[in-house]
Amino acid sequence: MIDIGYSLSRRFPDPPQTNYRTADARALRHDLFCGDVYVADVKADRELSTAWGWVPVLDFAWALCDIVEQLDRDPRGNRASRPQYAELDFTESTDRLRFERRFGWVDVTADWAPDEPPLTFNHTALRREARDFLQDLLADLADMHDGLDDNPVVWDLRARFSRV
Repeated sequence: MIDIGYSLSRRFPDPPQTNYRTADARALRHDLFCGDVYVADVKADRELSTAWGWVPVLDFAWALCDIVEQLDRDPRGNRASRPQYAELDFTESTDRLRFERRFGWVDVTADWAPDEPPLTFNHTALRREARDFLQDLLADLADMHDGLDDNPVVWDLRARFSRV
């Protein structure tokens, strides 16, 4: 079972003058909602997590959904034996999460934990959890920030990565 989560940072608050209703995609992805994120394999009781406090949480969720879709480009899907690769790089760091899909399984490794064995997830389950995480995150952020729910970028994001 997969658990994807976040915590917002108190050290890096959003600028108080932010108008969430009109914030553009760049601001939403890179300048707002900083904190930490984790991806966990609940069954194995293992996780990959950041502890930096400055990770753009919405960007992480958005990029994770993009990556899961990118890993599904081979028309053979779960029957594809050739590995497919993707990386999620963190904006202010050289660290990356690396994803490798072979058949229906995705291995996730982190540059900052090179000696840790990969977390392995079913691709379909990872897609579902990544989309659920994004939708739940958007709901949480909209509850905390007036106007975010009215932002066209958020509308587009919700429609593009709807729950599966």
